[in-house]
Amino acid sequence: MNNKYVGRNAVVDIIKHQIKILNGIVLLIVYALLFLIIRFLYVLLDYVSTPSLVAILSIIAGLVVIGMYLANNASRNAVKTIEEHTRKLRALLSTTRDMREILHGDLLLEKILDSSLLITGADGGSLFLIEGDMLVFKIVRGSKVEKLTGVSIPRSQGIVGWVADNGEVLRIDNVKEDSRFSPQTDNITGYDTRSILCAPLKLSSGVIGALEIVNKKDGSFNEDDEELISYFADQAAIAIARARFYEDQKNYEIHLTNILIDTMDSHIYEKRGHSKRVAKYSLLIAQDLSMSENEKQKLYRACLLHDIGFLKIKLKEVSTKEQYRLHSQLGYEMLKQINFYADIAPIVLHHHERYDGGGYPNALKGEIIPIGSRIIAIAEAFDAMVSKDSYKYIGKKLEDDKIITKPVSGFDNAIKELKDNAGTQFDPVLVGIFIKYMDESLVEK
Repeated sequence: MNNKYVGRNAVVDIIKHQIKILNGIVLLIVYALLFLIIRFLYVLLDYVSTPSLVAILSIIAGLVVIGMYLANNASRNAVKTIEEHTRKLRALLSTTRDMREILHGDLLLEKILDSSLLITGADGGSLFLIEGDMLVFKIVRGSKVEKLTGVSIPRSQGIVGWVADNGEVLRIDNVKEDSRFSPQTDNITGYDTRSILCAPLKLSSGVIGALEIVNKKDGSFNEDDEELISYFADQAAIAIARARFYEDQKNYEIHLTNILIDTMDSHIYEKRGHSKRVAKYSLLIAQDLSMSENEKQKLYRACLLHDIGFLKIKLKEVSTKEQYRLHSQLGYEMLKQINFYADIAPIVLHHHERYDGGGYPNALKGEIIPIGSRIIAIAEAFDAMVSKDSYKYIGKKLEDDKIITKPVSGFDNAIKELKDNAGTQFDPVLVGIFIKYMDESLVEK
């Protein structure tokens, strides 16, 4: 369902019907009053006795009262219908908007089912996803249903199986009278299913699952509930597909990152584990800065790949500082072309900038340097100084008084070097944070 939902919503027909009733009642009252007034004023008024006149007026008054009561009642029903539908629409639109921002599968499935119960006023429900020839209870709500989570049933079984196979919405007021109903889950849980509203989770490529809502708390599921859930299920299926794509992409990114790290460690034997140690040290600073989880993840990924540019450099042939310095630019060029690495490419590019503007490749200064790059600069320099192998090969070939690359003796001397270079090579505030949280026990021997 899409635009048809707006144009053919059952609630519109209900409101129109109630308004027609109201208009009919009002017209009936008006016509009756006009008829009676004209009739008795111009024809019978001189012949009507006082008791009869009183009786006639009483009848007219009674008709007016009854008419007003019926009209008022019809108006209240119309308003109640509109208000209830508005509440459902608000819940539907709010949830649809929220679903677009949830990319973690389990959280999304819980949001979909909980919102379905809110929209329909149902007592419980289940969200199924198709796995092979089975339908799996992914999320379950309601009393006595805890045992069902993770349980699989044959794809063709029960009402939900019929919906998944046929791709159509099904609304049943009394499941006991429907031959497609399977009491198996009720037997397991002791729950008494009376009515069901079930909608397929459908994409253009086919059905991926089903949303089953059971036992409306107030009355029975109606056509309005059916249309709302049908529309919602379509949006939920799209959100689930998006979350699956995101999780697949993250899984691919994790594996690719690990492959790249292993390759870097093999490419520069002396730098084994360097990237992971830089990531660990950098997160000490990030924690104090109260970075969001997304910002921390971004920093962590940048730390792991900050030296990726070395894969394009033949280190045995490096003879100048300029050749060595190319690695940050090369890393940037490699990462910016990959969608899930593009956001960390600028951090990688600038992780050798100096706080005083004397770094490379762009001689950025102060807080113009991305904060992730400033953090990595501190963590990388510290690791280079305390690790007996890190930069060992490079240190023999190159001497650079602007970049700390050569190991120093011990933890305390490394901390002193950071303090001495705070405000020139490094961001002084970030150095202070790093020193506050850095402990010798955290250094990998």
